[in-house]
Amino acid sequence: MRQLNKIESYLLLAGGMLMVVGAGASLFLQPWAAYAFAPGALLYAAMQMQQRYDGTNITVRRLRRIMLISDVLFLLAGLMMLANNSNFLGLDFLVYLQYVHNNWIVLVLLGAILQLYTTHRIAHELEKEAKKL
Repeated sequence: MRQLNKIESYLLLAGGMLMVVGAGASLFLQPWAAYAFAPGALLYAAMQMQQRYDGTNITVRRLRRIMLISDVLFLLAGLMMLANNSNFLGLDFLVYLQYVHNNWIVLVLLGAILQLYTTHRIAHELEKEAKKL
């Protein structure tokens, strides 16, 4: 799996921290929480997409796709958080998302569980693959 360079690793960490700060601030009903979470989710997802797997292990490829699904869940959660705050950028379709209120929490939870699962399984599969060599 392609490793991130130092700057990309810091950007991944910054995106994750912004997501945690945004989700935590939302629990305390801070109006700026969505504006921290959404860019954090975008940054986190972008940096994870930089990590490519060019090997032939089907299990790692499947886990990688699941990881990308969790990134999409994080991005959708950010969109839902923005919709809960206001009509972001005047987009009319976000008005309909306002009726889902705190369902973004479910998406964040599902994304986090998928991230935990895939991260540990990918590490295990790559370690098993390295032992074969």
